[in-house]
Amino acid sequence: MQEEKFSPEQSLHVIQSMIEKAKNQFSENGHLYLLWGWLVFICSIAQFILLKIVHYEKHYYVWMACWLAVIYQFFYLRRQHRRQKIRTYADKMVGFIWLSFFILLMLIGITLGEAGETNYYKLFGPVFLALYGAPTFLSGVMLRFRPLIIGGIGCWVLSVLAHFIEYDYQLLLLSAAMIIAWIIPGYILRSKYQHQNS
Repeated sequence: MQEEKFSPEQSLHVIQSMIEKAKNQFSENGHLYLLWGWLVFICSIAQFILLKIVHYEKHYYVWMACWLAVIYQFFYLRRQHRRQKIRTYADKMVGFIWLSFFILLMLIGITLGEAGETNYYKLFGPVFLALYGAPTFLSGVMLRFRPLIIGGIGCWVLSVLAHFIEYDYQLLLLSAAMIIAWIIPGYILRSKYQHQNS
């Protein structure tokens, strides 16, 4: 069987198309950004309503919904990993960035909880908004996706503003952060993914 010979131009074209395919195969469809963006948005608004309007003592219970999302994400990522044919360096790095974020979220949550009720509420907004900004910004850099970069910077700006706002209203800053950092980029990523795979 005779081997098919490529001209230098054809070889270059094949290599370029493979590189483009690998770049577009980071499999980021925006699903998890939308899941977490909407969940945190709804929880922060719900907590604000329970705290300021309903005056419910256990207003923070709304965040228990996050554990359901963690379980869902575990099975979703496992299924995505099996389906994914190509795993790029960017895929792996973004995965490690978000794993680091989750670990830091847990550790900082425990640390702030130990700080006592008064200090915890003062630090909640600034610390968590700053934390949300880091993986969002880094993921944007790794994926070369400007909306995530802008979203990460937006979280940091809101983190600074949170120092001048009382805790109750920091929840509204958190919901605003979700819109700019995860929800809007999530919809753009989903549109981009659908366009690439249509």
